[in-house]
Amino acid sequence: MTDVPERMPLTHAFFDRPVLEVAPDLLGRTLVRTTPDGPIELRLTEVEAYAGERDPGSHAYRGRTPRNASMFGPPGHAYVYFIYGMWFSLNFVCGPEHHASGVLVRAGEVLTGTELARARRPKARRPHELAQGPARLATALDIDRTLDGTDLCTGPGAPLSVLHGRPPAPEQVRNGPRTGVGGDGAAHPWRYWIEGEPTVSRYRPHVPRRRTAGAT
Repeated sequence: MTDVPERMPLTHAFFDRPVLEVAPDLLGRTLVRTTPDGPIELRLTEVEAYAGERDPGSHAYRGRTPRNASMFGPPGHAYVYFIYGMWFSLNFVCGPEHHASGVLVRAGEVLTGTELARARRPKARRPHELAQGPARLATALDIDRTLDGTDLCTGPGAPLSVLHGRPPAPEQVRNGPRTGVGGDGAAHPWRYWIEGEPTVSRYRPHVPRRRTAGAT
């Protein structure tokens, strides 16, 4: 087997595969965010797969909209969305163009640019909390909707890029239900993480929102 340098960018062909193949294969890869203040790098430790129009948990389940259009684009690009009126989340588009699927980046270990990440996440008490969870990760890396559709495979100097990194041994990879996904999508064990990694976020099942008295 040929050793691949850790700093080599992943190719579009890497992402042009079924999402359930790409998602666990992203663990251990290096995500590089180049900001005006300098680069921030993290090792991916937790992700979730979303299978587009065949997945009730996916934003693309009911088809294409202006919000999710990047999911239907070419593989190896970013899909960034705004949620709860407060937070951004970063996803990697997978599979063939026009067939939406993607991987939600849930957590990672900050490798370089720790002080930049800490300045954006001052409430993080310990280093492993800086990018623990998708909203925290996006905040630490200064991710917003301006990065939606960004090519992840162009390499050094790009706003976002994904490098080969250091994938874990297969026996270190675990999977289970996705966090906060309810309904028919709740049963899919499409959340993947590296066992024993302190940066991995805590699993939380979906909790239906209660309707207030008198609501119509």
